[in-house]
Amino acid sequence: MAKPRKPKPEDPKQANSGAVVCHQKLCLSIDTNLRRIYGYTELEIEVPDIGIVGLHAENLGIESVLVDGEPTEFEYYPHNQGADSVKCCSSAVSSPSLAADAAAAAYITALEMELIPNLLINCCNKIQIEQINTETNGVQSSAEVKQNVKSVRVNYWVEKMETGIHFEDNVVHTDNQIRRARCWFPCIDDSNQRCCYDLEFTVAHNLVAVSNGSLLYQVLSKDDPPRKTYVYRLDVPVTAQWISLAVGPFEILPDEHNGLISHMCLQPNLPKLRNTVEFFHSAFSEYEQYLEAKFPFGSYKQVFLAPEMAISSSTCGASSSLLSSQVLFDEKVIDQTIDTRIKLAFALARQWFGVFITPEAPNDEWLLDGLAGFLTDLFIKKFLGNNEARYRRYKANCAVCKADDSGATALSSSYACKDLYGTHSVGLHGKIRSWKSVAILQMLEKQMGPDFFKKILQAIISRAQSACPVRTISTKEFRHFANKIGNLERPFLKEFFPRWVGSYGCPVLRMGFSYNKRKNIIELAVLRECTATVDSSVSVLNANPDSENRDGDFGWPGVMTVRVYELDGMSDHPDLPMAGDAWQLLEIACHSKLASRRYQKPKKGSKPDGSDDNGDMPTVDARSSVDSPLLWIRADPEMEYLAEIHFNQPVQMWINQLEKDEDVVAQSQAIAALESLPELSFTVVKALNNFLTDSKAFWRVRIEAAFALANTSSEETDFAGLQHLMNFYKSRRFDADIGLPKPNDFRDFAEYFVLEAIPRAIATVRAADRKSPREAVEFVLQLLKYNDNNGNPYSDVFWLAALVQSVGELEFGQQSIFFLSSLLKRIDRLLQFDRLMPSYNGILTISCIRTLAQIALKLSGFIHLDHVFELIKPFRGFKTIWQVRIEASRALLDLEFHCNGIDASLLLFIKYIEEEPSLRGQVKLGVHAMRLCQIQVGSVSNEDIKATTLAALLQLLESRTAFNNVFLRHCLFCILQILAGRSPTLHGVPKDKLQRMGDVEICNEQKNNFAALVTEIKPPPQPPVDNPNVLHDTLLIPEASKEADTVSNSHERKTSVVKIRVKQSATTSKAEEADNGTVEKSQGGERSQGRHHDTDRGATSSVSVDAPQRNSAEAVSVSNQNIEEVNSFHDHGSRMTASIGSAKIASEGDNFGKELQCTADSGNVSVHPLPDNPSSPSIIQDSYIDAEAQKYASLQTLSVSRHDGCSLGTVDSQFRGKEKRKKKDTEKKRKREDHKGERGDPEYLERKRMKKEKKQKEKEMAKLLSEVKAPSAELAGRKEEMDVNSAGMQLKSSETSKVEITNLESWTKPTEVTTAPPKFRIKIKNKTPNKS
Repeated sequence: MAKPRKPKPEDPKQANSGAVVCHQKLCLSIDTNLRRIYGYTELEIEVPDIGIVGLHAENLGIESVLVDGEPTEFEYYPHNQGADSVKCCSSAVSSPSLAADAAAAAYITALEMELIPNLLINCCNKIQIEQINTETNGVQSSAEVKQNVKSVRVNYWVEKMETGIHFEDNVVHTDNQIRRARCWFPCIDDSNQRCCYDLEFTVAHNLVAVSNGSLLYQVLSKDDPPRKTYVYRLDVPVTAQWISLAVGPFEILPDEHNGLISHMCLQPNLPKLRNTVEFFHSAFSEYEQYLEAKFPFGSYKQVFLAPEMAISSSTCGASSSLLSSQVLFDEKVIDQTIDTRIKLAFALARQWFGVFITPEAPNDEWLLDGLAGFLTDLFIKKFLGNNEARYRRYKANCAVCKADDSGATALSSSYACKDLYGTHSVGLHGKIRSWKSVAILQMLEKQMGPDFFKKILQAIISRAQSACPVRTISTKEFRHFANKIGNLERPFLKEFFPRWVGSYGCPVLRMGFSYNKRKNIIELAVLRECTATVDSSVSVLNANPDSENRDGDFGWPGVMTVRVYELDGMSDHPDLPMAGDAWQLLEIACHSKLASRRYQKPKKGSKPDGSDDNGDMPTVDARSSVDSPLLWIRADPEMEYLAEIHFNQPVQMWINQLEKDEDVVAQSQAIAALESLPELSFTVVKALNNFLTDSKAFWRVRIEAAFALANTSSEETDFAGLQHLMNFYKSRRFDADIGLPKPNDFRDFAEYFVLEAIPRAIATVRAADRKSPREAVEFVLQLLKYNDNNGNPYSDVFWLAALVQSVGELEFGQQSIFFLSSLLKRIDRLLQFDRLMPSYNGILTISCIRTLAQIALKLSGFIHLDHVFELIKPFRGFKTIWQVRIEASRALLDLEFHCNGIDASLLLFIKYIEEEPSLRGQVKLGVHAMRLCQIQVGSVSNEDIKATTLAALLQLLESRTAFNNVFLRHCLFCILQILAGRSPTLHGVPKDKLQRMGDVEICNEQKNNFAALVTEIKPPPQPPVDNPNVLHDTLLIPEASKEADTVSNSHERKTSVVKIRVKQSATTSKAEEADNGTVEKSQGGERSQGRHHDTDRGATSSVSVDAPQRNSAEAVSVSNQNIEEVNSFHDHGSRMTASIGSAKIASEGDNFGKELQCTADSGNVSVHPLPDNPSSPSIIQDSYIDAEAQKYASLQTLSVSRHDGCSLGTVDSQFRGKEKRKKKDTEKKRKREDHKGERGDPEYLERKRMKKEKKQKEKEMAKLLSEVKAPSAELAGRKEEMDVNSAGMQLKSSETSKVEITNLESWTKPTEVTTAPPKFRIKIKNKTPNKS
């Protein structure tokens, strides 16, 4: 079980973990007229021992860099400098499968490169270098090294305001896209780097600069024209992603109820702003009251920008939020109110969980997302009603159950998070993960109770605001809080978190029952399934797929409650375990009894429960209510579990549930069940109509009843549902005297929403010929014709938009086609009216465009689509508002897809993307193109997509346009995956099979300005140890091994890598166990926990060598000039030589993976410690991607030499070793069998004891001999190393080799004899160097 983490200072620096930013100051001057941004940033950085600091910077011009006020050397390599020059050959992507592989390769490569710092700064001057060398010659413990804090100042300007920061007229604003803060100021753009900020922004005197933290003061300059400087201070450490800025002529609206809150927008939107934020102080106070803490930041600012400016409807920053003015509304708008309030409440909740409290690791982000959603749900419950909260949660759970079928939705999986590279919050899977996070936290709240869950959240906030704050939270810690504060048992939590959080898939329960009248019990049959397959439902974290029994248990922790409603009342039965066999039969006792009646023998052909197969449906319903005390049954009524439940009960019981159960979830379930009945009766139609007309019912469920009535309306029921809908509408909205609609009156909001949905429901009614009945078409036309909003205090724009969209739902037949011209005239009239007097957010024009496109597609045989195309095309003009332009583009894409297929529509999509100036518009077009691709894949059409189209999509994915918009880039990747029939996610992409398409090498020929500098800096020697046996101790590099985890995976693609793995036999491993402990003790604190874990695998020694890059066309040379012997780190008297046994040479089509199998002939292995002054390779040589591994570690060189007498081995040596081991194992097994009967014999036990004592004495003698021979071995090692260094020059081709030593812990004793030779596995990964 997890233990609570002790309070510790924020962001402590781990030993040799690289640069850590303690504080950052950002000073910028912004000129909106000249569109210029320039200034400097000053960082207080704890510099690593190597003296090189790596920052992230993109789209910036670096003027100079100063360290402690002195100019210094730096190197800057923009990652995307050649993005637009990438050209993809269409022959390389001749099929969607190849294009999908290429897209995955390009996407992953781009994501990995973004993890690597590309502004490298030298923080050591010559004096400091001499001091380092002096300290190196002396004896100095690592504990005596002081923190090396330096002030690094970077003077720069922003070259391209395309991403990260944007100019729109006289407005400047930032976006918090993933890893895009670097595009407007240099920083360490990493989720693990948090610091406080001082922010200064100089703008024109008539502009307002809004940023993070508290506004300290403003300074007005004496320039002509004068300029104003806004000074902010952020005292809470945050990541660079949460730094935001908005500059513009904003109108400031202080909150009337809370002085900490400020609302800002452009002047035309000020009236809407006043109306929109009236409620906001209530949400602000509710969060503070629930968490029993003050708002963590000094102030909170909301800035509303034009919709085309924002990348999304809400962008969070520390103590501020940038939102789209599209969510603002005036007092006349009704429909936008609920969505806007929820958006603003979630943005505020994100300040608490996400910005103030941050995840400890990427796989903990689900927890912060879920907690923010949980707070938002509290707001909905209190201010929008419990029905709204439960209904939303139920629908979200249904969506999660349908989509939670792959590893992309596993919340806290380190493997999945590593695969997703931070894109788990993007796209549909991101939304599903967010809903799932909230559902799981609400499940925990149900298990422990709301009060205990509230105390957990209060404890998290309390410790973050304490004197020694801890502002991070992990899944492990939250699990501990659930045990200690929530009083949940450890066995339950031990099963709950791996199953719900660490894996994917939701339980599916199919239930049916039979009532046993004699025993007065319910026999409940349950079938357990899972939304994911049996194999894929295994935990991603720690389950073994081989141990899963296909016919065995389907396990989720907990017990589900079955609620039975009887004549005498309701009773809960927590009798249904979530885990168990696939099939299970439960018996539930009934508490009610029927009136005493004479028991009648069941008739022939009847069932045990009294039902009759030969009876009609109404008879069964009537008898079920008479012959049993059951009214209806519900499973999991309180939504304690995220499960998909299918319950079968008689129709009358569903009707009882709809009419008598007051829970909105129960009502929605009953409507769905009644709507899906294969045979409908008038009883069902009447029940649905009664519910629709019940004004006390929740309006969202009443809308569901209206659509169910429309769905049940058919000729078999004489269109009873259609008549009920029309009668209901007329009873509310028509004048009975004249038979025409009354003027609009929307004062009853619930009734307004229900009546607004009735026309769309009527439009979905279909006759036997699948066409709309004439009455339905005529009714919709009548509503459009006589709509009158005079005297109504509220706008009817959404009302009219719903009427227009209902026209698009109609299917015109022979009897109704003559109404089409009248409907089109009404739509044209509304378009003209909206052009003169634009409606709210262009809602009316959008609905008209959508309806015209739908009618054109349905009547494509009678209407020339080219005419419709020309009619909609003018709405794509850039003078139209953003929402209308995007809707017109989507409609044209639909028309192109219907006329010319997916290939033509994708080409048109690419054209529109290049023309669309707004990032948000590009994203919406990308999502729409994904939908078209899914339709194409799901259809029976086998249309081939041209290679040129695939190449164009791939080129767009690798272009600067995609770099500027991470959401669009993800959409493009998903499109190519969908076309190949794959899941649109990065999860599960086989990286080892990815074909490297195009040239992914950037800055291959870099100038090395630090070569001479790094050569002068020698790594400090390890302090002497008392045990002379451990002569290889100086070769252990804890710094390098520790930093290996932080190096990006793209490092493997940028350089050729040689991996040598030595597998020791069992005898050798046992001989090393005692000495392994000695090594660990001698290293003391230098070994981290991670290296301790590696030591446990003492039987394997791994060496990774970064070889120089080769041309892909260059063949692998296996000759005398190759490595034939590797000096291993073993005891004196032993020598290990590696001889190449076989070499698989890759073909020209696969030049990037070469593997050589080697067998090592082990004789005597000798120890060769490195000399005191090894020559260090350049820290920035060949590819700066190696910088992370080299700049933070002591530079060591693994010298490789060739010894005479060592020839190329054969594969036979491998087979001989295997045969020897097999023979020895067989002999041992036979001996064990022989001695099995002698284990009780005293003579046998005495012989065994004597043998054990003899082996112990031999080990002690070997240890004494090794201590005597150690000094001579060291001298011999130095002499040997001179030969090694001279021979190692053969490895150099055009660039210097780089070495990474991950584990060097194998050695043998001179008295031990290994029975099998160690094995070397050399894997060479090569990449074509950049020729450009």
